[in-house]
Amino acid sequence: MKTFADQTAQEKLPRLRLRITAAAETQVRAGHPWVFSDSVREQNREGVAGELAVIFDRKDKFFAVGFFDPESPIRVRVLHVGKPQNIDTAWWQTRFDVSIDRRKLMFDEGTTGYRLINGESDGWPGLVLDRYEQTCVLKLYTAAWLPMLGQITSLIRERLQPGQIVLRLSRNLQSAAANLLEPKKDGEILSGTLESETTVFLENGIRFEANAVRGQKTGFFLDQRENRREVEQLANGRDVLNAFSFSGGFSLYAARGGAYSVTDLDISAHALAAAERNFKLNPADGKIAHCRHERMQADAFEWLAGGHTQKFGLLILDPPSLAKRETERAGAIRAYGKLADDGIRRLTGNGILVACSCSAHVSAGEFFGVLRQAAMNSGRRFAEIKTTHHAPDHPATFKEAEYLKGIYLKFS
Repeated sequence: MKTFADQTAQEKLPRLRLRITAAAETQVRAGHPWVFSDSVREQNREGVAGELAVIFDRKDKFFAVGFFDPESPIRVRVLHVGKPQNIDTAWWQTRFDVSIDRRKLMFDEGTTGYRLINGESDGWPGLVLDRYEQTCVLKLYTAAWLPMLGQITSLIRERLQPGQIVLRLSRNLQSAAANLLEPKKDGEILSGTLESETTVFLENGIRFEANAVRGQKTGFFLDQRENRREVEQLANGRDVLNAFSFSGGFSLYAARGGAYSVTDLDISAHALAAAERNFKLNPADGKIAHCRHERMQADAFEWLAGGHTQKFGLLILDPPSLAKRETERAGAIRAYGKLADDGIRRLTGNGILVACSCSAHVSAGEFFGVLRQAAMNSGRRFAEIKTTHHAPDHPATFKEAEYLKGIYLKFS
């Protein structure tokens, strides 16, 4: 496997060399994987997406190397810090093996859907690799990977031998990928064949479908696995409302945990239909098969705030990201508080509220704080059961990667 610089005319040019601000240098030395465009203070020539850029320190010594992207505010995604290394075939193979080996003892045969590579936090900036049974889904978030796509595909085939490899592209990459010498598109099959867009996989013994070609993220929200297991332990004998239910992940775990009933609430008819299919995938589990499963198509914000009298013993609030940029942070915090206020009103005595956030711009402290304040404002006695963060196959090694958090509150 060659690097981008090895396989293009760029090898005839001098190596792309950068110097960055003192503050950025300190951050990179401390392990931060990004160099922003306004931190680059000197550059020997123009660079192209995917080219390796070498960063020199204030003493003109090598100290880091990473992928250059001239179109992104994240100008360099750091691959290595320290003494110079050759970013060659063996280097990439070793890094791949390290990422895969981290997961080997995390799951047994009852779980065949999980994350294999989690971007920057696994040393693969802007790249995610998920497994669903024999299907691998490769998602890219930066154009820097496009020149290496063939090499990465070969490495996945060689090391994992999957039945299929599906390419997913973030929206900002789709036009760039379409203009390659060999154009690529979101949902393209890079290796193997797929008889159907959906792949059935196991998660802790429960069968789910993932739409690897067109589904959100890579086809399923694998990052909520640990919270779903927690819900299973709390659901026995309760009527459960799963707001923003998507494809019913929390609902199936609640049903297996002995819930009296589960209700999926989502604005999307497509999502509710997916949840129904997931229930039908598990007829051999008596608790899932016999749990009363209801669906409500409605805006969850409006339904929770409405004048309905129905109450639940366990209520799950897992909305999509409410702050996709920093300017939306304050509004998102208010929205989380309003959701919590409305959710608490829908709880029976001894009811449990499970609230989650996937908004990276809202910190764990801010999210937990607004939920605790809502609990106090309710006037009801409550106890905090626990808080949760990232699943083990979704490590977060720097601040911007810390997006997922959950809190469990029980009310008298």
